[in-house]
Amino acid sequence: MKLIDSHSHLFLEEFAEDLPQVMERARNAGVTHVFMPNIDSTTIEPMLRVCCDYEGYCYPMIGLHPTSVNADYEKELGVVAEALCAPNNYVAIGEIGMDLYWDKTFLKEQQVVLDKQIGWAQEYGLPVVIHCREAFDYIYNVLRPYQGTSLGGIFHSFTGTREEADVLVAEFPNFMVGINGVVTFKKSALPEVLKHIPLERIVLETDSPYLTPVPNRGKRNESAYVKDTLMKVAEVYGCSPEEVAQTTSANALKVFGMLE
Repeated sequence: MKLIDSHSHLFLEEFAEDLPQVMERARNAGVTHVFMPNIDSTTIEPMLRVCCDYEGYCYPMIGLHPTSVNADYEKELGVVAEALCAPNNYVAIGEIGMDLYWDKTFLKEQQVVLDKQIGWAQEYGLPVVIHCREAFDYIYNVLRPYQGTSLGGIFHSFTGTREEADVLVAEFPNFMVGINGVVTFKKSALPEVLKHIPLERIVLETDSPYLTPVPNRGKRNESAYVKDTLMKVAEVYGCSPEEVAQTTSANALKVFGMLE
């Protein structure tokens, strides 16, 4: 089975000591592509270094994560703008979005930063990878003016309601829904919500080193564990793992303009 990890932070410090082994386990699990979203100016260099070391296997994105948005956001956006202007191989603008779970201090700034980066996605013809936590209505309002345009991408780590899923499916046809280890958690409502999202709109991800799926919950997450999420998604849809792997992999490659 060919599997794709559409969202993984393998460039973080958590993988500094055993990255070659992590990559080998991913390959052995059937993972053929790992897509890496940036966080802020501090992570660009390590992300690009890993993507260079594993060229043709790991693919970088550029963007400013909402939890890194603060009073200095214009300086951080300048770094993203510079990266986009220079020769690069970025496959998406990400990880961008809004996160109001921890703090609402910079709510307006998060909206401004999201809108600016969506504009760049349009300018450069790139998809966006959106982080949404306790902020669906705000993000919807930022995205609404782009309905009917070519804008597309992934709603990463979706844990929304049935109603929010219905809105995504109906109103944002160029977007996929990213599903990770949360779907395997005992108290997760995601399996029920997932039944109302067509498999043709799903991509698999790990968000490693975070959100490790059962049966490895409690350990550091890594790309190989996308297979555990695959098995749960196959169970939810009543499909074979092979069908889910094939469909979600094609979906991911389509988003990133790499459909074979």
